[in-house]
Amino acid sequence: MKPAAFKYIAATSLEQALSLKAEYGDEAKFLAGGQSLMPAMNFRLAQPAVLIDINRIDGLGDVRRHNGGGAYVGATTRYRRLERDAGFAGMFPLIAEALPHIAHPQIRTRGTIGGNLSHADPASELPAIAVALGARLCIQSARGERWCEARDFFAGPLTTDLQPDEMLVGVELPLPHPRSGSCFMEVARRRGDFAIVGIATMITLGERNECAEVRLAFCGVGETPIDASSAADTVVGQALTEEAVREVAESIQTRIDPGGSVHATASYQRHIAAVLTERAMQTAYQRARNGH
Repeated sequence: MKPAAFKYIAATSLEQALSLKAEYGDEAKFLAGGQSLMPAMNFRLAQPAVLIDINRIDGLGDVRRHNGGGAYVGATTRYRRLERDAGFAGMFPLIAEALPHIAHPQIRTRGTIGGNLSHADPASELPAIAVALGARLCIQSARGERWCEARDFFAGPLTTDLQPDEMLVGVELPLPHPRSGSCFMEVARRRGDFAIVGIATMITLGERNECAEVRLAFCGVGETPIDASSAADTVVGQALTEEAVREVAESIQTRIDPGGSVHATASYQRHIAAVLTERAMQTAYQRARNGH
């Protein structure tokens, strides 16, 4: 199939791109990697009147490490760049572990971080990872700049907090605390498919190997990425035992409301969510103890 007719504009500056978005509003879409947008246009599920190509904008794909820790990732940064950056992987092992699960190498070569987050597919891995890491999103319009916590950015399926004249321009990633361990796991029908259930886990330990903080975020089990960290409140201040992990996993099943699909019933998704919770928490805990 072919897309409906549209006007194409290649923006050469961020100011021009934001001015065009202010002019056309919801009738315009930004084009970066196009890995989600172009198929939707070809099937005429999306019919923007204007495409604003932002690939030529200097600095929008920069990755900057902060001296005080953490990093800033520009919106047009390709997955592949992060996948090949050993230094970035060392700072954010949760992202490094998840990247090979995202689609296929060809898509990761073109797909962008900002495009993925703005698309807000609830089965996608990156939104859940952003929530688990406590990321902050930088949003700009011709009116100015604002910041949004990742947990507040996703409003519904394919829906975000972005206003018609705004663009997600970058992601601020805080450096994980010392003595932290992470784990990403998912179950998918085939390698590269969207997750039936996916979990991003971060555990920070105290001086006696007790859990000081536990973050649990899921993809594929709700209309947005699900922050289920409160299910682990019972283990904070304690060492992580098998019984404690099992209780958290049981609690997870009551906190998610998966819709089911042709590939998995809702009850199966709940079961898998519990299984992955146990495995991911145990793995993250051991990594934190071992200093990985």
